[in-house]
Amino acid sequence: MTAATPHKDVHKDELNALLGGRPIVLVGMMGAGKTTVGRRLAARLGRHFVDSDEEIEKAAGMTIEDIFAAHGEADFRAGEVRVIARLLKDKDLVLGTGGGAFMNAETRAAVKEMGLSVWIKADFELLFQRVQRRSNRPLLKTANPRQTLQDLIDKRYPVYAEADVTVVSTDVPQDQVASDLIAAMLNHLGGGNG
Repeated sequence: MTAATPHKDVHKDELNALLGGRPIVLVGMMGAGKTTVGRRLAARLGRHFVDSDEEIEKAAGMTIEDIFAAHGEADFRAGEVRVIARLLKDKDLVLGTGGGAFMNAETRAAVKEMGLSVWIKADFELLFQRVQRRSNRPLLKTANPRQTLQDLIDKRYPVYAEADVTVVSTDVPQDQVASDLIAAMLNHLGGGNG
């Protein structure tokens, strides 16, 4: 432990001990910051980060957009269930999942059994501002992407609320969101008292 960062190291060791190697699974809408925050969280906890969408693309040998176009959403979701089930077996993992992954009951049950789920919750305007910057969102390629995003939020937020921990993401530096996640997980697991 270095003198410069004893506070972070104490929380890192305490949180990892409380997790006992179980993966941290980040859930939430596209644009919530699961990948960006997940990478920072993994670095701060000495864990490795995996994005389930990237793993699906590797397994399929094509982009998610191409999987949707060639095989449809149902085929993509079936592959997503298999990939996440495999990834949950990894020790000391921070897993960023696609926006629809936690909607699957089988995936939710596996995450509950094997990991700790954290919902990164963001409001509509922040999400829409972020997703507009990227064109690789197949679910938003509609005549009215704002309404499509709102419909997805209405459908998904009640299910995301089943996550073990919820952290609200605002337009602050992602390191701050990572700190908020660490504090919320410690609180949930009964740590962070010192």
